[in-house]
Amino acid sequence: MRPRVLMMLVAAVLLTCAGVRAADDEAPAPTPSPPPAAHAPPATPAPPAASATPKEQAKEPSKESSKEPSPPPSVTVIGARDAHGILGRDVRSSANENMGRIVDVIVDRDGKVRAAVIDFGGFLGVGSRKIVVDWNALRFAGVSSKSDSITLDLNKQQVSAAPEYKEDTPLIVLGAAGSLHPWDYEH
Repeated sequence: MRPRVLMMLVAAVLLTCAGVRAADDEAPAPTPSPPPAAHAPPATPAPPAASATPKEQAKEPSKESSKEPSPPPSVTVIGARDAHGILGRDVRSSANENMGRIVDVIVDRDGKVRAAVIDFGGFLGVGSRKIVVDWNALRFAGVSSKSDSITLDLNKQQVSAAPEYKEDTPLIVLGAAGSLHPWDYEH
């Protein structure tokens, strides 16, 4: 019985504090008065704020009217069979060789996807290195579930000769024969 009474008492105190705080937020802040002058006539009290003319009230927008509700976001529905996440997905060559996993996606300044970073080689993350491959060298046609792999248009020998990806250095992007396009990273 005591815990119930204690809970009710705590709830009452919280509600009272919330009401006092809300009243404090609505009350105008007092304006500091200037120090009294030695020979100044007594100050007349300022008229209350409620006596502002309707013209002055129209000039001051209320808090509610100045905060217009933002428009709802656009919504696009993509079917579960039409799109899949790719981070962590296995990548295999067209000869079904294990090429590693996709660990990152590289985009240019315009937000266009340009390449994928593949954690290539090694065993359980030991001895592996990151290689950047051209986005157009990846094939997603056979990807219908999370267990399906992505196909890379390169073989294991080509990828193993590629230099390792290091962040904040110029990228060397490995592409399929005849499909690599220059990347103007100075624009």
